[in-house]
Amino acid sequence: MHSRYRELWGLNPEVDFLNHGSFGATPTRVLDAQRQWTLRLERDPIEFLGPERTLLPRIDAVRSVVGKLVNAPPKDIVMVRNATEGVNAVLQSFSLRTGDEVVITSHGYNACNNAVRYAAGRSGASVVVADVPFPLDGPTDVIDAIARVLTDRTRMVLVDHVTSPTGLVFPVEQICELCHSRGIRVMVDGAHGPGMVVVDLDKIDADYYTANHHKWLCGPKTSAFLYVNPQWQAEVHPTTISHGANTDRYGETRFQAEFNWVGTFDPTPILVVPDAIDFVSTLMPRGLDALMNHNRGLATAGRRLLLDRLGIDAPAPEAMLGSLASILLPNPQNRSAAETETLKKRLFTEFRIEVPVFQLGEEKSCLRISAQAYNDLEQYQRLANALMRML
Repeated sequence: MHSRYRELWGLNPEVDFLNHGSFGATPTRVLDAQRQWTLRLERDPIEFLGPERTLLPRIDAVRSVVGKLVNAPPKDIVMVRNATEGVNAVLQSFSLRTGDEVVITSHGYNACNNAVRYAAGRSGASVVVADVPFPLDGPTDVIDAIARVLTDRTRMVLVDHVTSPTGLVFPVEQICELCHSRGIRVMVDGAHGPGMVVVDLDKIDADYYTANHHKWLCGPKTSAFLYVNPQWQAEVHPTTISHGANTDRYGETRFQAEFNWVGTFDPTPILVVPDAIDFVSTLMPRGLDALMNHNRGLATAGRRLLLDRLGIDAPAPEAMLGSLASILLPNPQNRSAAETETLKKRLFTEFRIEVPVFQLGEEKSCLRISAQAYNDLEQYQRLANALMRML
């Protein structure tokens, strides 16, 4: 039986799309709302885009909606194109010196880890990798792995809220507490956070937190936010310096002004965020919490099915799952990168299943499923059948 929600998205009905985690998928209703914003923009571009006219109040309204969702003051939130841009803005603004250390984890997102390496390389700082195991027994393994590499030279830790390759919800509140006890700042890459798990920035207490709107909130592509603790806002600048750097009318604070206007851009993916949040919040009778619980339950059931059919062990406890779940493929786990890529291509071309298959390090071959309202358990059954034939 197909999910009754599938018709709300424009996904190809001939493909089992089990990869919402990569770029998300925007519902038709939200795309229609974005088109209306585009028509309004093109009807009078000067009136619409002029920061001193109507654009800034509209961005402020979005900021308020996002702030309410993640329990943070709207004044501490700015808009960016994606979480990677948010990470880059913080890192390229952060003052590093020779001998300093920045910690990342072995489960981190490659693009953001590259941003750390770039920022560190320019200043002579070092990048230290906390080797979080996979498989692992629980959240304590994550905290211990990070604690082991902290030194008196550690200036910042970049950690995922939900890891992209392994689909694990990391204990970011405890990680922030650990690092702050040693005077170390924490940047949380929350790309997968909002819409998958409860995000309470007051409780998490990160120095910086950035997240996408286009993934689990189902907004259009190129829409994200960056939160910066007030004490650090004067230090943080966007990756593109524009009029806001010396023009007061572009925002209530210099922090907002610089991010509000980074040159001519399409603001419609940002302006439609309230529509996307309304969509995911009203899709199920009991609101966004119900959708998140539904998706987590489906991801968990899909993972159990795959583990049972393939005869393999769970690489992490279910308590660490959101709506992503990764498994280690059975022998040979040490497939080459080319063999792993061939496996992914065959799943799509022969079985019409869109799902990521990738190398974790040099020795482990992983497959990651996603679960959104448009998915159903039969799709994971077809994936299991395909894997049994191929492996």
